Amino acid sequence: MPANRFNGFTEYGVGIGLRIPHYRHILNKKPVVDWFEIISENYMVDGGRPLEVLDQILEQYNVVQHGVSMYFGSVTDPDPEHLKRLKRLVKRTKTPWLSDHLCWGSVDGRYTHDLLPMPYTWEAVKVTAERIKKVQDFLEIPVVVENVSSYAEYHVSEMTEWEFLNEVVERADCGILLDVNNIYVSSQNHSFDPITYVNAVPAERIAQIHIAGHSKFEKYILDTHDHPVLEPVWQLYARTIERAGPTATLLEWDDNIPSFEEVHAEALKAKKFLITATKAAAPELAEAAR
Repeated sequence: MPANRFNGFTEYGVGIGLRIPHYRHILNKKPVVDWFEIISENYMVDGGRPLEVLDQILEQYNVVQHGVSMYFGSVTDPDPEHLKRLKRLVKRTKTPWLSDHLCWGSVDGRYTHDLLPMPYTWEAVKVTAERIKKVQDFLEIPVVVENVSSYAEYHVSEMTEWEFLNEVVERADCGILLDVNNIYVSSQNHSFDPITYVNAVPAERIAQIHIAGHSKFEKYILDTHDHPVLEPVWQLYARTIERAGPTATLLEWDDNIPSFEEVHAEALKAKKFLITATKAAAPELAEAAR
């Protein structure tokens, strides 16, 4: 599914996150990059340096918005002012889809600024799907939800995480940003088979994939985004591409950020999987992608 209604029928390749340490390099060197992902909240301002840089990036690159504060799993309606500012940015970037996390993090207007895991209950499915539909209807572009890494579980859960994800996206009729690093991190913390998770997700709804590095500690694994992608995560990525086809892929590297060249080179390792998937679907397109 190189293009589907959940990613605006685009065929984006391999992108990286737009980060401040790389601004100068990108603006001066103008490297060839398939696309950049931006954190929406960093640019929901009225002016200044962030928007000045963003406008220069938009002159040459495709940009996709990724949010960190929608909290689809929270019980209250989204903040109307937040949505208005987000929609203004959507019109500015012309992002073909917008992603945010399947989590909760706000109560009565107070924000935790963290991506807290959901209780996997039928009531949470209903509330979360309704909230996603409201956001999608307001923004008038496809909204896709990302699975988060987690370090705690709820005794009240009535289904697995992947069953919860599937129920939410079906009821909301939205796409999925499948973070295969998050799947691996959670699988090690909660003792489940990550391949079972990947195989259970509806491939036709996968709009985008995240890859990243993580850190191992004695009793748990932490989603740190400060390493190259580790082999078990590449294996999950390969299986996802095998099922979904060549899909827009984004490397997250948010701490101990190395040079632009190093980050981009790590991201481009995904190309071999995408070419293999493309070759299986259409050999002539795979040759053109080399």
